[in-house]
Amino acid sequence: MAGLLDGVRARGALIGRTVLCDSWSVRFASGAQLSLLAMRRGEGWLVPGGGEPVRIGPGEVAVIRGPEPYTVSGDPAIAPGRVVTSEDYCADTARARLRDGLDLDPRTCGFPEEGSALLLSGVYEGPAAIGDRLLDALPRLLVVRADERDRTTDTDLPDQLAAIDRAVAADLPGQQAVLDRLLDLLLVSTLRAWFARPRGDVPGWSGAAGDPVVAHALRLLHAEPAHPWTVAELAARTGVSRAVLARRFTAAVGEPPIGYLLGRRVALAADLLRQTGDTVAAIARKVGYANAFALSVAFKRRRGMSPTEHRASYATLTRRSG
Repeated sequence: MAGLLDGVRARGALIGRTVLCDSWSVRFASGAQLSLLAMRRGEGWLVPGGGEPVRIGPGEVAVIRGPEPYTVSGDPAIAPGRVVTSEDYCADTARARLRDGLDLDPRTCGFPEEGSALLLSGVYEGPAAIGDRLLDALPRLLVVRADERDRTTDTDLPDQLAAIDRAVAADLPGQQAVLDRLLDLLLVSTLRAWFARPRGDVPGWSGAAGDPVVAHALRLLHAEPAHPWTVAELAARTGVSRAVLARRFTAAVGEPPIGYLLGRRVALAADLLRQTGDTVAAIARKVGYANAFALSVAFKRRRGMSPTEHRASYATLTRRSG
């Protein structure tokens, strides 16, 4: 899990506040890889594309995996009256600020009114901000309550949200860097709480720490993914028989040891294709395949596209987000 969260690093993330008055509904369609939402004041409903409405109350953080659009509203039956994209976050407020000289916060969308709700949002738009391994581990939507987060982080949720609220309203030198780091902190602490849940909506490997044999095997696979592991060698290194390791690993993680290793190798390759200019052959050797052809076969089986196609798709996304 530390390896997954270590790859979280926002760069120029779109972070803002949205004022929400009566009968409000906002459609978010930035195409972001990952979005965070939190109700700073009031409550609302999050409606993912094609999904059921999910309530978001004060002190709760929602994490949405993109790029599909989603809607946030005071009532899920209300049609969106505003659409937010990466190119046009809040045109009406920006025009009012310039045309009428209104003293409005630089990253606040809408005009404050008594009794209005306030939504904090942050999105990871660029392909370098979030690794494929983390995205693969997350569901399309997760919501974490404040009490869940407070048990797994040294910083209370209200304090984090208050810090983001203040930073969004400020316009100081280097403010984007401050916002990026605050968004990273909120995401990491929220995901820590989610991974700690004793329920079935988290990846199987996140609960493997309860079995010392499986936890040891996972540490070995994560430390040396390119090693030519066999179940026999893993069993010998963890001090049990092959049958015992295979049974306990599959029960805890949800798939056999070698199947898990192959998936991890492809995910590592996907990150390297995105983050480096290394050749496919060089990446294949780094993650444990003999040559580019072997990696391509495994990659296409798992991802439905070749490594070259995967790299090209991220290059296209980078041009669009830039």
